[in-house]
Amino acid sequence: MAIILFDNQYRKSFFPITATKALGNVRLGILKLKDWWQLLLQQPVFIATENYLQHLYPLASKEEHIFIDAAILPDENLIQKINELSTNQALIDSTGVIAGKTTIDVTTFNPINFIQVFDNTMMYENVTRLKQPFHFFQYNEKVLKAQFTVLTKNKSPQKISSTNKVVNEVDIFIEEGAIVEHCILNASTGFIYIGKNATVMEGSIIRGAFALCENAVVKAGAKIYGATTIGANAVAGGEIKNAIIGDYSNKAHDGYLGDSIIGEWCNLGAGTSNSNVKNNAGDVLLWNNYFNQYENAGKKCGVVMGDYSRTAINTSVNTGSNIGVCCNVFGVGLMPTLLNHFSWGIDKQSKYKLDKAMVDINNWKQFKGKQISEDEVMVLKYIFEHL
Repeated sequence: MAIILFDNQYRKSFFPITATKALGNVRLGILKLKDWWQLLLQQPVFIATENYLQHLYPLASKEEHIFIDAAILPDENLIQKINELSTNQALIDSTGVIAGKTTIDVTTFNPINFIQVFDNTMMYENVTRLKQPFHFFQYNEKVLKAQFTVLTKNKSPQKISSTNKVVNEVDIFIEEGAIVEHCILNASTGFIYIGKNATVMEGSIIRGAFALCENAVVKAGAKIYGATTIGANAVAGGEIKNAIIGDYSNKAHDGYLGDSIIGEWCNLGAGTSNSNVKNNAGDVLLWNNYFNQYENAGKKCGVVMGDYSRTAINTSVNTGSNIGVCCNVFGVGLMPTLLNHFSWGIDKQSKYKLDKAMVDINNWKQFKGKQISEDEVMVLKYIFEHL
């Protein structure tokens, strides 16, 4: 038996973040969601998603499995209920199936009528469910706290160098191989996790909650406030607050990033800053790609940026911006709050040519010793042609 994290019918609500990946492969807190479930349930985790993405993820064998909606955030009570499920039994809420045990062939899986598979369903309303892209940074602190507690249990951290100024050392965990010197680490506001072989350069000021994942770098003099996650092999600098930066992305220079989520393999040019609060202190609206309408994101919402997108130096990003996959963001003035996939500039008149985009992505990947894969090209070509 294995765990299968499935994308529900509302997965486009998380665009552009999930345009190039399954929701279960998104990082939240310290871990990607699939790894978080695997750690808690101690079972192999597979992913069921859209056809154009499924080739990125191996399929589980044909036997009894537990299917879990990838939009659900786990907690202790829910884990217990899932472990108690019988065959053809499911937990549901007003949105649909939360989790269910079944022998259904994953190749025939359809999230729209999935509830009909089960003979026995039980209502379970006390669940935290991701529904919007701004939920990633709104729930990041809660998830980071939960993951930190599990990941560091019965483990010994690397000793913190005496060159650092530390507040509440008991809530700071530094993994093996990390380098942190001449910094201020204040965990009185939340846990601080420094991943394996990560680097925090001199003069950086970090307030928890904060996660710096494996091989990531915080540049000298950075000012970071919680709850912030810097993904694996990413680079962070300038001022950052309540944001998630995806794996291999760069925000290496001065500029402000707040209440935002940045996809993987993105680059924010020097001086790029986003607004996260409206001048009138009113509610911020963010575009929802599933419902094709703007949704209320609360008082603070910066930018949601898809994978492989880049901004020019000194780009001013508007409050509540949705920037699609593989956009080259440049131009004069404040950018519009919605840029479609493969946008070239901010005037909405030009589209990034696919062949050029692939070459440019590969050039950026070579900076970090990687190359664009055929699987990535297939996904990006589909997005270019159909989304």
